[in-house]
Amino acid sequence: MLVLSRKVGEQIVIDGNIVLTVVEVSGNRIRLGITAPRDKAVVRGELVGFGHDLEACIPATTPTATPSITTSCDVGFSLV
Repeated sequence: MLVLSRKVGEQIVIDGNIVLTVVEVSGNRIRLGITAPRDKAVVRGELVGFGHDLEACIPATTPTATPSITTSCDVGFSLV
């Protein structure tokens, strides 16, 4: 496991197209902003492996698809 220290406003870039931004630090909690391609699922760790239908929450991507905005999903996370 790689452990990095970041301050509010600083970023971590993964694989050139996924960006994690530290938005806020308050006590023992942090808020992260995540920018990722629409075809990548971003899921809280506690939901992984519990049989949630993530495909229903991820917009289909095709070269001619018109981007759609999904504001929430029933598995407990939001796509922004």
